[in-house]
Amino acid sequence: MLTFVEFIENSIKKHWDLQALADYQEGSISYKEAAERIKKIHYVFEKLGLKPGDKVAQIGRNNSNWAVTFLGTISYGTVSVPLLQDFPAGDIENTVNHSDSVLMFLSDYIFEKLDVEKFPNIRGFISLDSYEVLYERDSDVSKYLNESNVLNLDLTPDTFSLNKQPHDALASISYTSGTSGLSKGVMLSHGNFATNIEFGFDVMDLRPGDKIVSFLPLAHAYGLAFELLVEFVMGCHITFLGKIPSPQVILQAFKEIKPRLVVLVPLIIEKVYRNKVKPAISSGLPHILLGIPLLKKLVHNKVKRSLDEAFGGNFIEVIIGGAALNKEVESFLRKIGFKYTIGYGMTECAPIISYAPWHKAKKFSCGYPIRQCKVKIDSPDPEMIEGEIMVKGSQVMMGYYKNPTATSETIDEDGWLKTGDLGVMDKNGFITIKGRSKNMILGASGQNIYPEEIEARINSLPYVIESLVVEKQGKLHALIVPDFEKAELDGLSKENMQAEFEKSQKQLNGQMPNYMSISRVEIQDEEFVKTPKKSIKRYLYTN
Repeated sequence: MLTFVEFIENSIKKHWDLQALADYQEGSISYKEAAERIKKIHYVFEKLGLKPGDKVAQIGRNNSNWAVTFLGTISYGTVSVPLLQDFPAGDIENTVNHSDSVLMFLSDYIFEKLDVEKFPNIRGFISLDSYEVLYERDSDVSKYLNESNVLNLDLTPDTFSLNKQPHDALASISYTSGTSGLSKGVMLSHGNFATNIEFGFDVMDLRPGDKIVSFLPLAHAYGLAFELLVEFVMGCHITFLGKIPSPQVILQAFKEIKPRLVVLVPLIIEKVYRNKVKPAISSGLPHILLGIPLLKKLVHNKVKRSLDEAFGGNFIEVIIGGAALNKEVESFLRKIGFKYTIGYGMTECAPIISYAPWHKAKKFSCGYPIRQCKVKIDSPDPEMIEGEIMVKGSQVMMGYYKNPTATSETIDEDGWLKTGDLGVMDKNGFITIKGRSKNMILGASGQNIYPEEIEARINSLPYVIESLVVEKQGKLHALIVPDFEKAELDGLSKENMQAEFEKSQKQLNGQMPNYMSISRVEIQDEEFVKTPKKSIKRYLYTN
């Protein structure tokens, strides 16, 4: 397997004159221009005396400068510390200082909310918007940055080269929110990233010049690997949407750019289904035709065509990951033959663990283990009795930065990573996730209750946007965020909605074992607080 930096260098040389990185509705740069910017970053680092292993933090909106900074940092031998742009100022201070970073690249709007005195080890703050110095303790930072801007590099594919790094060298420290609410620094090696890139070459039918839309947070392993790194090394043209976009903005970008591969979190496709597809087939002629077997196919084909067009109409498949997909939505997508698949991963694997191409995927499964790793279920009967999913392979992290206790609790002495997810695996290797072990609720008689299974049923009810099942004094409560707009259109007040949900509660309870019965429904006025990959921060609602 090539090293991470070799993948990057080879792609730049091979795709020299092709367009590489673009900012949506703004400019674009070629692979040659990306190479020049990377070399200018190396010049600054070298003049400042940065050594392999030194940490460089970056935080801000997705854009081409973010991508070039990451590539420049890891290909110099320094360690990138990407932080999520929605971290509050206190979290930024804690993580940057914990990481021992010495330089920081950041969006201007983030710099404005920080107190530079709380970052004693940072020699300079450099803008990801303009590449200008925003603040420096060391005047050499602006001096060398200015010098780099007038360098005449005269690069060619033959003269361009990058600093090769071994597979076991530290490439990045990724700070996650974690279900406990406390960030841990996941140490990802050059080999971890190379494994994910090799996986991309194995399964993704991408060609040089193919267009990609990048909108997932690049500071998150999912977005970084599958909306930047894999596509960059395959010669694609990547467009960054910049600010955190709404589904409407994303779909407009898909319509304009027509990406070859679409990478999503479930929330996007669930909103499209709930707001566009379901209303269109739930009344009028389409609803009548769905009841006629011979004509049902016509409706399904029409819906599939409109969904295909919504995502640009040019994709080889839609990859969904980061959280569980609603079962009603998945059942419908499968019924109409939509080209989707669900993958499984986590930051600690940079991130990929399992995947199957859309035409081989199994309903409600998240694929089978990639060839670069082994997966086992810690259970006496892995096909029938759920157990913790455990992973071993070249994509598994080095450990948690400065936290050997957490590392030893997560990776056993034989190198198996404990994912914290519970699932089963069939004889063909397909993994089905049941829930998070930390989320599991123990029933009164010792039964294992997976709130995600109940939530999937609740989320399929009319007027429900999202739900959370929590335990309160030994009973299960359903917290529901309603679709107030739709309810209002249908003439339902909040009080009437409560009555509707309680009626649905009785029906649901009749379909589930007694130990899974919901004892109370509570309407929430606002959507649940979420992580950047759109998972609900459960710990905020379970205490």
